[in-house]
Amino acid sequence: MDNSKLEELKKLAKKFRREIVDMVYKAQSGHPGGSLSVIDILTYLFFYEMEYPLENRNNFNSDRLVLSKGHATPAYYACLSEKGFFKKEELDKFRQVDSFLQGHPENHFVPGVDVTTGSLGQGFPQAVGMALGYKLDKSERFVYAILGDGECQEGIIWEAAMAAGHYKLDNLIAFVDFNGLQIDGDVEKVMNVKPLEDKFRAFNWHVQTIDGHNFEEIEKAVKNAKETMGIPSVIVAKTVKGKGVSFMENNYKFHGKAPNDEEYKIAMKELA
Repeated sequence: MDNSKLEELKKLAKKFRREIVDMVYKAQSGHPGGSLSVIDILTYLFFYEMEYPLENRNNFNSDRLVLSKGHATPAYYACLSEKGFFKKEELDKFRQVDSFLQGHPENHFVPGVDVTTGSLGQGFPQAVGMALGYKLDKSERFVYAILGDGECQEGIIWEAAMAAGHYKLDNLIAFVDFNGLQIDGDVEKVMNVKPLEDKFRAFNWHVQTIDGHNFEEIEKAVKNAKETMGIPSVIVAKTVKGKGVSFMENNYKFHGKAPNDEEYKIAMKELA
């Protein structure tokens, strides 16, 4: 990508980080840590890579996105609102009783959401099924799945990975948001998923490992994935939980914790 587009993506991602913190603060509920770690990936996909039109989302001419780590809705909703699926004012109602923007994405309520997710592990197999459907229909579009590293502790993830490898779903590109932390602490200590890359290779996946906050590395990895024929691709994105907010970075306590008044002021100043 050229420098102007790179700068545009960086500015968008910073804007979305402010919106993420703002949503969670106003709701006093939500998951800021993993939303801040994955937002660069989502920004790249929505505003550079994917064919993701507002209309006719039920045909086979659109790319699909499955946020398997469904608790990262603040990041998801920030992108969807920017794309025009709903008004920005709706973000202020995040997780409120009368809002359609709840803590996990629901496709029958939220415009632009392809798959309802929430219970970890449940989104990824749906992405595999969608990719298989696209393959059978001879669609040229891609299915993108966003997984969490802690989510990879779920057995259904590996059943889905085995199926995708078996059916040679080269139209499926998965990202693992590998920030190393989950709600109870260090992923390695809770239930170690390493060596994650070797596990996916064993299920016949093309594997790449990148800096998940570097747009140029994301672009290169997606390009390589699209050029890899006959097997699905996974991009293990090394990220920082809470990226962009000093007291949230690498702090598992902000997996699902809202900032207080003073923390909110600090975060918004840092993201200005």
